[in-house]
Amino acid sequence: MRIPRVLALLAIGVMLVAPGCTRQVAGTAQPDPDKPPVGVSKDGFGVVAGFENAPVRIEIFTEPQCTHCADLQADFGDQLAYYIGVGQLKVTYRPLTFLDTESDGHSARVSNALFLAADAEATGAEFQRFVRELWMHQDPGGPGPSDDDMAEMARDAGLPGSVVDRVATGGSAVNIADMEVSNFEYLYEIDPLSTGTPTVFDPVTDERLDIYDDDWLLKLIQS
Repeated sequence: MRIPRVLALLAIGVMLVAPGCTRQVAGTAQPDPDKPPVGVSKDGFGVVAGFENAPVRIEIFTEPQCTHCADLQADFGDQLAYYIGVGQLKVTYRPLTFLDTESDGHSARVSNALFLAADAEATGAEFQRFVRELWMHQDPGGPGPSDDDMAEMARDAGLPGSVVDRVATGGSAVNIADMEVSNFEYLYEIDPLSTGTPTVFDPVTDERLDIYDDDWLLKLIQS
């Protein structure tokens, strides 16, 4: 007996909405094209937050125990997240660990957490909020936050659960020693006389920016 076309369509509709029947989609998570992505730089030692074609691009050299770096995040972290989120800014974070006294110290673990958070499911604005959380919970000279502490900060920043779980594991995401050498050499090329953090560099104009001007970021966006 043939089933009328209308009844057949209704039957298919019921099957599609019936609980317990799901379709598994295999593959790798892809970034949302409408949201600024976050990923690892081509050289492997920076974390990039924002669209590739953003009109303004900067590189931030930062040390997790540097109090002046914490001041930068306190003063401009929310603005950085906003401009990344609206597609006007791309930020490459280049961590350094020269304030550590051991290879797996505070700065090394925080730097590694940044690379753990560089994930296709995350967004650039969420990552920037994570950076601000980390630098707002500094412990200079101390052990620094635990993996669970950093995972909680990632959750507070709005990062996806899969990224939060990855941060909680504390697994190795970058060769810290190689990162330190590469990023310090890059920083030294920018300014061999005042080689310190925080340094904010504009690769378009090849200039070190004056971050002690209260309006430096707004001027950069408007330029």
